[in-house]
Amino acid sequence: MKLGIQLYSVRGSFQQDRFGTLKKLSDTGYHYVEAANHNAAVDDGVGFGFPAKELKKNLADLGLQIVGSHINPLRLDRLPAVLDYHQELGNKQIGCDIEFFPLNDLDYIYRRCEFFNEVGRICKERGMRYYYHNHYMEFQRIDGKPIYDIIMENTDPDLVFIELDTYWVYRGGFDAVDYIRKYKDRLVLLHQKDFPKDAPQVMNMYDGIVDESKEVTSQIFQDTKEERCFTEIGTGILPIQDIIDAASDAPNLEYIILEQDHTQLPELRSIEVSMDAFRKFKGVEF
Repeated sequence: MKLGIQLYSVRGSFQQDRFGTLKKLSDTGYHYVEAANHNAAVDDGVGFGFPAKELKKNLADLGLQIVGSHINPLRLDRLPAVLDYHQELGNKQIGCDIEFFPLNDLDYIYRRCEFFNEVGRICKERGMRYYYHNHYMEFQRIDGKPIYDIIMENTDPDLVFIELDTYWVYRGGFDAVDYIRKYKDRLVLLHQKDFPKDAPQVMNMYDGIVDESKEVTSQIFQDTKEERCFTEIGTGILPIQDIIDAASDAPNLEYIILEQDHTQLPELRSIEVSMDAFRKFKGVEF
């Protein structure tokens, strides 16, 4: 797998100096980037008002390649303009960044699955792909079955691919290695974070932090997301080599994307530490 970086990891730096931050990524040794547009209601691109032609030139000049982008909000009326931008940029796939699901309305989940299929169909018509990115909420159970599996069973594997965020799988109480093996044919991107040895929370969010029997809302997610439960990737306790080994059998997977939600270091120093720490793992191309 090739190693990439999620721009959300350096969002503060990117806001202050877009070109300088991209250059720092390149200088550090990253060649592949995934964007995260949280302003897609009005911004067709990567969320910072970056014109596609300008960004494409900047990326090319620095030896960088965009390999995906989260789009939020993901709306059908905005999708054509968003896809136009990313096709001009040279990006071949987009994904969702976060979803919240009621536990007492299975029909809502089915409707979201229909929506994901439709997004995937529109992307496929453009020669692109749509992928689903998870957090821990998808590992709540309805009638004993994790929501994530309900989504997988009710979406078309030819239209809806996955970007498995291994950190959030573990924080949902499941083993990411098992999920990599279970859905390896749909896996196109892998998100990797790390959990610190001295974290102030337990690993499983449903072990006394969040009530698994109640809906996880956006507010609950924000209120319980502890910044000190993230550490530079490769310095914590997640079984990253096992994850890489399992992912090596996924036929459509090319990139493992490092993502630092929060750090106690300056952002640009944090992504340097992760790059250095990741070099001990086998099966990754830098």
